[in-house]
Amino acid sequence: MAASEGTRALDPSEYIAHHLQNFSTAHQTSIFDIHVWNLDTLFWSIVCGLATILILHLAARKATSGVPGRFQCAIEMLVEMVEDQSKSMIHGTRTFIAPLALTVFVWVALMNSLDFIPVDLPGRVIGWLGLSEVIPHHRIVPTADLNGTLGIALGVFALMIYYNFKIKGAGGFVHELLSAPFGAHPLLWIPNLALNIIEFVAKTVSLGIRLFGNMYAGELLFLLIALLGSMWGFGADASVLGFIGHVIAGTVWAIFHILIVLLQAFIFMMLTLVYIGQAHDSH
Repeated sequence: MAASEGTRALDPSEYIAHHLQNFSTAHQTSIFDIHVWNLDTLFWSIVCGLATILILHLAARKATSGVPGRFQCAIEMLVEMVEDQSKSMIHGTRTFIAPLALTVFVWVALMNSLDFIPVDLPGRVIGWLGLSEVIPHHRIVPTADLNGTLGIALGVFALMIYYNFKIKGAGGFVHELLSAPFGAHPLLWIPNLALNIIEFVAKTVSLGIRLFGNMYAGELLFLLIALLGSMWGFGADASVLGFIGHVIAGTVWAIFHILIVLLQAFIFMMLTLVYIGQAHDSH
């Protein structure tokens, strides 16, 4: 809300800081605080998850062996792409993994796409509903919140551990943790275990931070472009530059951001397949 904080207009720094705050159950005082829940991230993640289920359900329900419509064609192309990628990475049954990858792609793409909603619109809607006092802050893009992306990454981590136990068995997985990559000598057990733990942590953290970093940067750029609109007055001063920046730069960035939104969803899906696929391989 470009608007106001009480009766005083927000300056650019306050405007950006206001839009980058989540609607939370409490104020976060440390980097890691499990008592703080970002309710807006949870809400929009669940909404996009339900939308994903609905889209895929409609596609399956309306599938026909005759001439497909545009919606069925698009879903079939997406399913074929995911199936081809899963075949090349998963050496075993893909009954659960391929649908998982498809769901991850659609879900992350939908969450990323919320970035195209005008930055001030959620705040204005909340104001129109008379809920500004109850919901002082609201961020609409779950993947621009590190808590959201790391939450999904932790889900992938849980699947990595599950498939390691399922494919290799408890004994085989523990043996691999202790013997790879340096060898099975007892003196090498601790270095092997430490390196494998670091590898699992690095995979999980990097998976979440990569998506967060790209979407956060995109959100920040949309806010900076929105600030250019405050210069828009067609006066003889820098207002013309404000119009150029706000409309032209905003349009160009929005078009380019379509690629980022889909690319980040694809990368997240591919890394999910890669990490689960590695659980099927033995060292």
